[in-house]
Amino acid sequence: MSALAETAEAVTSTTYWTATAIFLATFAAIVSEKVHKTKAALFGASMMLVLQIVTQEEAFHSPHVGIDHNVIFLLISMMILVNVLSRTGLFEWAAIRAAKAAQGRPIRIMLLFVSLTALASALLDNVTTVLLIAPVTLLIADELDIDPVPFLLVEAMASNIGGAATLIGDPPNIVIGSRAGLDFMDFLLALGPVVIVMMAALIGALFLLFRKRLHVTEERRQRVLGMDERRMIKDPALAKKAVGVLLLTLVGFTLHGTLHLEPATIALFGAATILLLAKGNPHKVLADVEWPTIFFFIGLFIVVGGIVKVGVVHDVSRAIVSATAPTQQGMQATATTLLWASGLLSAVVDNIPYVATMNPLVLDMANSVFHGGVADSASLPLATLHQPVMMPVWWSLALGACLGGNATPIGASANVVVLGVLERSGKRISFLKFMLMGVPVTLMTLLIAQLYLYLFYY
Repeated sequence: MSALAETAEAVTSTTYWTATAIFLATFAAIVSEKVHKTKAALFGASMMLVLQIVTQEEAFHSPHVGIDHNVIFLLISMMILVNVLSRTGLFEWAAIRAAKAAQGRPIRIMLLFVSLTALASALLDNVTTVLLIAPVTLLIADELDIDPVPFLLVEAMASNIGGAATLIGDPPNIVIGSRAGLDFMDFLLALGPVVIVMMAALIGALFLLFRKRLHVTEERRQRVLGMDERRMIKDPALAKKAVGVLLLTLVGFTLHGTLHLEPATIALFGAATILLLAKGNPHKVLADVEWPTIFFFIGLFIVVGGIVKVGVVHDVSRAIVSATAPTQQGMQATATTLLWASGLLSAVVDNIPYVATMNPLVLDMANSVFHGGVADSASLPLATLHQPVMMPVWWSLALGACLGGNATPIGASANVVVLGVLERSGKRISFLKFMLMGVPVTLMTLLIAQLYLYLFYY
């Protein structure tokens, strides 16, 4: 039995329903937007702590129900890197170059950025990608005098789709790869082709949806095309150093497994290095970190950790697996249910703790089906984990967890980051407006994933 399951058994009924009520109330407050999402998340987290549903020790140190410090410090470090880069004029330079490459036409810019975002998210991670591309998008939108909201929203969604293609693209894949013994090439070969199909479908849908809605005056377009991007660089010396640090940081992300370093450690080293190279007091750079976004994540991790600890997520997950009656001859019902249930749950619960909870249940299922439940579920042989009928189960979990995040503003880290950038620039988008675009994209990609699993595994 997993540690989470044992903890859940010790929880009283009152604690169970109190944690559930706090989670639902927090989620309702975020959706209603009558309270700022950071305030709602922090208050929900404080209730979990004050009522000792989650102890302070667990909130700050538990890998299962506490704050994911890897995500928090990755975000802070990359925000520092981006803030220093923005002071050099590099983003203005990149924005003008991109606008020229797309002939100053908004729909071409959108499709170009969506494609680049998906590719970069597969090679790096989706949070880093949107942190780098969002400032460039805002600058292009400002120069062309167009609304940046649809651009940034589709970039966030493209990052979640692209991140599903590889082991390092989205944190849930790292968790699944670790438990299932799957490496970078396993993910790329299995999920890369279907992600390409999803991106083609997304690009086609965006072209049909926005080609007549995104317009810019010819005067504005020609003005942008006539701009000299080289004049945008304000500090050439720091720009060269900053690009060098950024490239080394990105290389570090791709090699973090070989280096045996967490992405947050690599990002923190990059941020510290760029602060050392930049002149002046770091106060302004640190003050410009998106602290409301950071504290929203901290609060959300604790709130979700509460329902993970009391067993809510475990109970839902176990019901999903047990209802499908998996056998050695086939697990099509299990894979299908897991794909759609993961997509639904990942829209409202952070996909990292969700996958961390699901992994032991999938291992228990494999133990029961292939070993009669007598083996140690935590150390099953790779031959069992890689049984032909097991592979679509792992891919369903990965695809559902990554793609489901597109449905709501809080479903994926990239979404929260993008909305934080928008809010800082003076733009806001409601929870429901996000869902008007996010839910159709999620349904479309899950349907493609379902078709892919059916054609190639069944």
